[in-house]
Amino acid sequence: MPETQTAVTLKTLLASYPNTAALRDGRLTSPMVHFDFEPIKTANKAFKALVRDQKFDLGELAVCTFLQARAYGKPYVLMPATIVARGQHHTIFYNPAHGHLSPSDLNGRRVGVRAYTQTTGAWLRGILEEDYGVDFRTIQWITFEAPHLAEYPDPAWVQRAPEGKELLQMLVDGDIDAAIFGSENPEGLAPLIPDAKSAAEQWAARHGGIPINHMMVVRESISRSHPEVVREVFRLIRDSAHSGGEPGGPGSLRFGVEAVRKSLETIIGYSERQGLIPHRFTVDELFNDVTRSLS
Repeated sequence: MPETQTAVTLKTLLASYPNTAALRDGRLTSPMVHFDFEPIKTANKAFKALVRDQKFDLGELAVCTFLQARAYGKPYVLMPATIVARGQHHTIFYNPAHGHLSPSDLNGRRVGVRAYTQTTGAWLRGILEEDYGVDFRTIQWITFEAPHLAEYPDPAWVQRAPEGKELLQMLVDGDIDAAIFGSENPEGLAPLIPDAKSAAEQWAARHGGIPINHMMVVRESISRSHPEVVREVFRLIRDSAHSGGEPGGPGSLRFGVEAVRKSLETIIGYSERQGLIPHRFTVDELFNDVTRSLS
Protein backbone atom coordinates (compact mmCIF):
# COMPACT_ATOMS: atom_id res chain seq x y z
CA MET A 1 0.00 0.00 0.00
CA PRO A 2 1.26 3.53 -0.71
CA GLU A 3 2.39 5.59 2.24
CA THR A 4 -0.19 7.99 3.68
CA GLN A 5 0.97 11.57 3.22
CA THR A 6 1.22 13.61 6.43
CA ALA A 7 -0.34 17.03 6.14
CA VAL A 8 1.90 20.01 6.88
CA THR A 9 0.39 22.22 9.58
CA LEU A 10 0.70 25.96 8.98
CA LYS A 11 0.02 28.55 11.67
CA THR A 12 -2.16 30.87 9.60
CA LEU A 13 -3.33 34.47 9.82
CA LEU A 14 -6.37 34.87 7.57
CA ALA A 15 -9.54 36.78 8.40
CA SER A 16 -12.99 35.79 7.23
CA TYR A 17 -14.14 37.48 4.03
CA PRO A 18 -16.54 36.23 1.33
CA ASN A 19 -13.49 35.18 -0.68
CA THR A 20 -11.87 33.25 2.20
CA ALA A 21 -15.03 31.75 3.72
CA ALA A 22 -14.84 28.38 1.93
CA LEU A 23 -11.31 27.87 3.21
CA ARG A 24 -11.99 29.14 6.71
CA ASP A 25 -15.15 27.09 7.26
CA GLY A 26 -13.70 23.82 5.94
CA ARG A 27 -15.62 23.49 2.69
CA LEU A 28 -12.24 23.44 0.94
CA THR A 29 -9.65 21.06 2.34
CA SER A 30 -6.55 19.20 1.21
CA PRO A 31 -4.68 16.15 2.51
CA MET A 32 -1.46 18.10 1.97
CA VAL A 33 -2.01 20.98 4.38
CA HIS A 34 -3.74 21.76 7.65
CA PHE A 35 -4.45 25.40 8.48
CA ASP A 36 -4.14 26.34 12.14
CA PHE A 37 -6.14 29.56 11.88
CA GLU A 38 -5.58 32.38 14.35
CA PRO A 39 -8.96 33.21 15.97
CA ILE A 40 -9.23 36.84 14.87
CA LYS A 41 -11.89 39.09 13.36
CA THR A 42 -9.58 41.80 12.00
CA ALA A 43 -6.28 40.68 10.50
CA ASN A 44 -4.43 43.97 11.00
CA LYS A 45 -4.50 43.45 14.76
CA ALA A 46 -2.05 40.57 14.24
CA PHE A 47 0.24 42.11 11.60
CA LYS A 48 2.65 43.25 14.28
CA ALA A 49 2.91 39.69 15.65
CA LEU A 50 3.65 38.42 12.14
CA VAL A 51 6.44 40.84 11.25
CA ARG A 52 7.96 41.39 14.71
CA ASP A 53 7.62 37.93 16.25
CA GLN A 54 7.30 35.77 13.10
CA LYS A 55 4.34 34.09 14.81
CA PHE A 56 2.78 32.78 11.59
CA ASP A 57 3.93 30.45 8.83
CA LEU A 58 1.36 31.84 6.40
CA GLY A 59 -0.82 34.90 6.45
CA GLU A 60 -2.48 37.85 4.85
CA LEU A 61 -0.47 41.03 5.23
CA ALA A 62 -0.92 44.64 4.20
CA VAL A 63 1.19 45.35 1.13
CA CYS A 64 3.10 48.30 2.64
CA THR A 65 3.81 46.30 5.79
CA PHE A 66 5.21 43.52 3.63
CA LEU A 67 7.41 45.96 1.67
CA GLN A 68 8.84 47.20 4.95
CA ALA A 69 9.25 43.63 6.22
CA ARG A 70 11.20 42.81 3.06
CA ALA A 71 13.35 45.91 3.51
CA TYR A 72 14.19 44.90 7.08
CA GLY A 73 14.99 41.28 6.23
CA LYS A 74 11.99 39.50 7.74
CA PRO A 75 11.81 35.83 6.65
CA TYR A 76 8.72 35.99 4.41
CA VAL A 77 8.08 36.10 0.68
CA LEU A 78 5.03 37.32 -1.16
CA MET A 79 2.51 35.01 -2.79
CA PRO A 80 0.71 36.48 -5.83
CA ALA A 81 -2.70 36.03 -4.19
CA THR A 82 -4.88 39.04 -3.44
CA ILE A 83 -6.98 38.86 -0.28
CA VAL A 84 -8.30 42.44 0.00
CA ALA A 85 -8.43 45.07 -2.75
CA ARG A 86 -10.69 48.07 -3.18
CA GLY A 87 -10.93 51.61 -4.46
CA GLN A 88 -9.36 54.08 -2.02
CA HIS A 89 -10.85 57.44 -3.02
CA HIS A 90 -13.83 57.07 -0.67
CA THR A 91 -11.78 56.65 2.52
CA ILE A 92 -10.86 60.29 3.25
CA PHE A 93 -13.36 62.67 4.88
CA TYR A 94 -13.63 66.21 6.23
CA ASN A 95 -16.10 67.91 8.57
CA PRO A 96 -18.33 70.35 6.62
CA ALA A 97 -19.26 72.05 9.91
CA HIS A 98 -15.83 73.70 9.76
CA GLY A 99 -16.14 74.84 6.12
CA HIS A 100 -15.79 73.29 2.69
CA LEU A 101 -12.60 71.45 1.84
CA SER A 102 -11.41 70.05 -1.48
CA PRO A 103 -8.39 67.81 -2.15
CA SER A 104 -6.31 70.73 -3.44
CA ASP A 105 -6.84 72.52 -0.10
CA LEU A 106 -4.89 69.90 1.88
CA ASN A 107 -1.42 71.41 1.48
CA GLY A 108 -0.27 72.74 4.84
CA ARG A 109 -3.20 71.16 6.72
CA ARG A 110 -3.44 68.52 9.46
CA VAL A 111 -4.67 65.07 8.37
CA GLY A 112 -5.33 62.12 10.64
CA VAL A 113 -4.63 58.48 9.80
CA ARG A 114 -4.41 55.38 12.00
CA ALA A 115 -0.69 55.00 11.21
CA TYR A 116 1.54 56.65 8.63
CA THR A 117 2.49 53.20 7.36
CA GLN A 118 -1.14 52.11 6.83
CA THR A 119 -1.52 50.83 3.26
CA THR A 120 -4.76 52.76 2.67
CA GLY A 121 -2.93 55.95 3.66
CA ALA A 122 -0.06 55.21 1.27
CA TRP A 123 -2.46 54.67 -1.63
CA LEU A 124 -4.34 57.89 -0.76
CA ARG A 125 -1.19 60.01 -0.51
CA GLY A 126 -0.06 58.74 -3.92
CA ILE A 127 -3.45 59.40 -5.48
CA LEU A 128 -3.71 62.88 -3.95
CA GLU A 129 -0.23 63.79 -5.15
CA GLU A 130 -0.69 62.46 -8.70
CA ASP A 131 -4.20 63.64 -9.41
CA TYR A 132 -4.89 66.58 -7.09
CA GLY A 133 -1.57 68.39 -6.69
CA VAL A 134 -1.17 67.59 -2.98
CA ASP A 135 2.37 67.63 -1.55
CA PHE A 136 2.11 65.13 1.31
CA ARG A 137 5.30 66.53 2.88
CA THR A 138 3.58 69.87 3.61
CA ILE A 139 0.87 68.07 5.59
CA GLN A 140 1.19 67.37 9.30
CA TRP A 141 0.13 63.71 9.53
CA ILE A 142 -1.45 62.92 12.90
CA THR A 143 -1.23 59.23 13.80
CA PHE A 144 -2.59 57.01 16.56
CA GLU A 145 -0.56 53.80 16.32
CA ALA A 146 3.08 52.82 16.01
CA PRO A 147 4.29 51.23 12.76
CA HIS A 148 4.03 47.45 12.55
CA LEU A 149 7.81 47.26 11.98
CA ALA A 150 9.74 48.25 15.10
CA GLU A 151 12.73 49.29 12.96
CA TYR A 152 10.82 51.95 11.04
CA PRO A 153 11.02 55.58 12.28
CA ASP A 154 8.18 57.88 11.22
CA PRO A 155 9.29 60.82 9.03
CA ALA A 156 9.51 64.40 10.36
CA TRP A 157 6.10 65.29 8.93
CA VAL A 158 4.40 62.70 11.18
CA GLN A 159 3.21 63.47 14.71
CA ARG A 160 1.52 61.19 17.26
CA ALA A 161 -1.85 62.36 18.53
CA PRO A 162 -2.06 63.30 22.22
CA GLU A 163 -2.78 60.42 24.57
CA GLY A 164 -6.49 59.65 24.77
CA LYS A 165 -7.43 61.41 21.51
CA GLU A 166 -9.39 59.52 18.85
CA LEU A 167 -9.36 60.01 15.07
CA LEU A 168 -13.08 60.65 14.60
CA GLN A 169 -13.45 62.96 17.57
CA MET A 170 -10.45 65.06 16.51
CA LEU A 171 -12.08 65.57 13.11
CA VAL A 172 -15.43 66.43 14.68
CA ASP A 173 -13.76 68.92 17.03
CA GLY A 174 -11.71 70.56 14.27
CA ASP A 175 -8.35 69.49 15.70
CA ILE A 176 -7.55 68.01 12.29
CA ASP A 177 -8.80 69.07 8.85
CA ALA A 178 -9.34 65.66 7.26
CA ALA A 179 -9.01 62.00 8.18
CA ILE A 180 -8.43 58.69 6.45
CA PHE A 181 -10.62 55.87 7.75
CA GLY A 182 -10.18 52.17 7.08
CA SER A 183 -13.65 50.73 6.60
CA GLU A 184 -15.82 53.20 8.50
CA ASN A 185 -18.31 55.57 6.87
CA PRO A 186 -18.76 58.16 9.63
CA GLU A 187 -22.05 60.04 9.83
CA GLY A 188 -22.01 63.83 9.53
CA LEU A 189 -18.79 63.93 7.55
CA ALA A 190 -18.30 64.64 3.85
CA PRO A 191 -16.07 62.75 1.40
CA LEU A 192 -13.08 64.85 0.42
CA ILE A 193 -12.97 63.48 -3.13
CA PRO A 194 -16.20 64.17 -5.05
CA ASP A 195 -17.78 61.23 -6.91
CA ALA A 196 -15.23 58.90 -5.35
CA LYS A 197 -16.58 55.76 -7.02
CA SER A 198 -16.17 57.17 -10.54
CA ALA A 199 -12.76 58.63 -9.68
CA ALA A 200 -11.62 55.26 -8.34
CA GLU A 201 -12.78 53.45 -11.48
CA GLN A 202 -10.92 55.89 -13.72
CA TRP A 203 -7.79 55.61 -11.58
CA ALA A 204 -7.90 51.78 -11.71
CA ALA A 205 -8.24 51.85 -15.49
CA ARG A 206 -5.07 53.98 -15.74
CA HIS A 207 -3.03 52.03 -13.17
CA GLY A 208 -3.60 48.38 -14.00
CA GLY A 209 -6.36 47.57 -11.57
CA ILE A 210 -7.96 48.18 -8.20
CA PRO A 211 -5.48 49.04 -5.42
CA ILE A 212 -4.40 46.01 -3.40
CA ASN A 213 -4.51 46.22 0.39
CA HIS A 214 -3.68 42.67 1.56
CA MET A 215 -1.87 39.76 -0.09
CA MET A 216 -0.68 36.40 1.19
CA VAL A 217 2.84 35.86 2.48
CA VAL A 218 4.58 32.63 3.46
CA ARG A 219 7.64 31.87 5.55
CA GLU A 220 10.47 31.59 3.04
CA SER A 221 11.93 28.45 4.60
CA ILE A 222 8.60 26.66 4.16
CA SER A 223 8.35 27.67 0.52
CA ARG A 224 11.77 26.12 -0.04
CA SER A 225 11.26 22.95 2.01
CA HIS A 226 7.64 22.33 0.92
CA PRO A 227 7.09 23.96 -2.48
CA GLU A 228 4.28 21.52 -3.26
CA VAL A 229 2.43 22.67 -0.13
CA VAL A 230 2.78 26.33 -1.12
CA ARG A 231 1.37 25.51 -4.56
CA GLU A 232 -1.54 23.73 -2.89
CA VAL A 233 -2.17 26.69 -0.56
CA PHE A 234 -2.27 29.00 -3.56
CA ARG A 235 -4.79 26.73 -5.30
CA LEU A 236 -7.04 26.62 -2.24
CA ILE A 237 -6.99 30.40 -1.76
CA ARG A 238 -7.76 30.95 -5.43
CA ASP A 239 -10.59 28.39 -5.41
CA SER A 240 -12.04 29.89 -2.25
CA ALA A 241 -12.02 33.34 -3.88
CA HIS A 242 -13.76 32.02 -6.96
CA SER A 243 -16.52 30.53 -4.82
CA GLY A 244 -17.03 33.65 -2.71
CA GLY A 245 -17.10 36.46 -5.23
CA GLU A 246 -15.16 39.72 -5.25
CA PRO A 247 -16.18 42.01 -2.37
CA GLY A 248 -13.89 44.78 -3.66
CA GLY A 249 -15.58 44.83 -7.07
CA PRO A 250 -15.00 43.00 -10.38
CA GLY A 251 -11.31 42.41 -10.98
CA SER A 252 -10.31 43.18 -7.39
CA LEU A 253 -9.00 39.68 -6.57
CA ARG A 254 -6.11 38.88 -8.88
CA PHE A 255 -3.82 35.85 -8.87
CA GLY A 256 -0.41 35.37 -10.48
CA VAL A 257 2.54 37.75 -10.69
CA GLU A 258 1.58 39.32 -14.01
CA ALA A 259 -1.96 39.99 -12.79
CA VAL A 260 -0.68 42.03 -9.82
CA ARG A 261 2.50 43.47 -11.36
CA LYS A 262 1.21 46.95 -12.27
CA SER A 263 -0.48 47.46 -8.91
CA LEU A 264 2.67 46.39 -7.09
CA GLU A 265 4.84 48.66 -9.22
CA THR A 266 2.59 51.58 -8.30
CA ILE A 267 2.54 50.97 -4.55
CA ILE A 268 6.31 50.31 -4.51
CA GLY A 269 6.82 53.70 -6.18
CA TYR A 270 4.45 55.43 -3.77
CA SER A 271 6.10 53.77 -0.77
CA GLU A 272 9.63 54.73 -1.79
CA ARG A 273 8.60 58.33 -2.50
CA GLN A 274 6.77 58.65 0.83
CA GLY A 275 9.72 57.36 2.84
CA LEU A 276 8.11 54.07 3.78
CA ILE A 277 10.92 51.97 2.30
CA PRO A 278 14.59 52.90 1.84
CA HIS A 279 14.79 51.91 -1.82
CA ARG A 280 12.56 50.83 -4.67
CA PHE A 281 12.17 47.08 -5.13
CA THR A 282 11.45 45.42 -8.42
CA VAL A 283 8.26 43.37 -8.35
CA ASP A 284 10.22 40.15 -8.89
CA GLU A 285 12.32 40.80 -5.78
CA LEU A 286 9.22 40.37 -3.62
CA PHE A 287 8.86 36.70 -4.61
CA ASN A 288 11.18 33.70 -4.72
CA ASP A 289 11.41 31.03 -7.39
CA VAL A 290 8.54 29.06 -5.85
CA THR A 291 6.03 31.86 -5.32
CA ARG A 292 6.95 33.64 -8.56
CA SER A 293 5.85 30.57 -10.50
CA LEU A 294 2.35 30.47 -8.98
CA SER A 295 -0.40 31.26 -11.44
